[in-house]
Amino acid sequence: MIVVMKSGATEEQIKEVENKLHELGFRTQVIHGTDKRVIGAIGDKRHLNLRFIELLPGVERAIPILRPFKLASREARPENTIVNIDGVTIGGPEITVIAGPCAVESREQLLETARAIKSMGCKILRGGAFKPRTSPYSFQGLEEEGLRLLAEAKEDTGLKIVTEVLDAQDVELVSSYTDIMQVGARNMQNFKLLKALGRLGKPVVLKRGLSATVEEWLMAAEYIMVEGNPNVILCERGIRTFEPYTRNTLDLSAVALVKQLSHLPVIVDPSHGTGRRDLVSPMAKAAVVAGADGLLIEAHIRPDEALSDGAQSLDMEGLARVLSELEDVARVAGRTFTGTGALNRRVPSS
Repeated sequence: MIVVMKSGATEEQIKEVENKLHELGFRTQVIHGTDKRVIGAIGDKRHLNLRFIELLPGVERAIPILRPFKLASREARPENTIVNIDGVTIGGPEITVIAGPCAVESREQLLETARAIKSMGCKILRGGAFKPRTSPYSFQGLEEEGLRLLAEAKEDTGLKIVTEVLDAQDVELVSSYTDIMQVGARNMQNFKLLKALGRLGKPVVLKRGLSATVEEWLMAAEYIMVEGNPNVILCERGIRTFEPYTRNTLDLSAVALVKQLSHLPVIVDPSHGTGRRDLVSPMAKAAVVAGADGLLIEAHIRPDEALSDGAQSLDMEGLARVLSELEDVARVAGRTFTGTGALNRRVPSS
């Protein structure tokens, strides 16, 4: 259920409504809209008299939410949520491009990549320090040393950092180094981890699970939000189907659908979504047209030498080409790139 407060409702009136809902066994969260505030109430509404709530001072109306995801729904917040990472936004009119290697491999590799993507107009660097791999014999990441290198890249370039956290017990460690916490596809329903990230409050990129439905994906977001963290960024990264020509099947219909069902920003990972660098550009452009708020693109200074996912990674010239092509597509879709929207096409020499 959501309780819509009147435009002139006071803090005392909002607190009174919250207290009454708490007495009735509900958990509450205040959602700030453009000109009104809404109280999201989570609990069993069968024993609640909505008319009684509507009679409380400052209340405009009480509305039951029938969907299983409450706080993530459009009913709870008609306006788009814009996640702000110290001045870098995801979810507004600008397309935010997040780029970088699948895995942090060395200081040279990461700093060179960070400086290159910075020159192209990107504002967020991705890189995995902890790498969950299908095979136990594959490169598993540099772990805390990788986190330190990410922090150094941030200090050197000013880029924001996003990296994956694998376990609830690692949340504190990873959060001390990074700006955005990423939940990988395999962990989408790791509910203990989701709850910990909800209590942390830092922005979270939540990747869709390998075989997750849209509803399951949004319910995973709900686990984070119900703990008090509204800063969830959904990431479509492809789902597992019968098609062998691509690594996954990038479900762009889910992007358009989720934008109708939820107010949360949605980004797309065309690298994991296809597993092929030659498909990154067309899928990235299609994602923007479908309504994506941003892109998560794997880029490596020498993809053929990458310790992880080299086949789907762009080199720096390839990334520059994709960004140049995206600029025109974003404009046609009524969007711009983060910041000025004008990308510097110069690629630094390796």
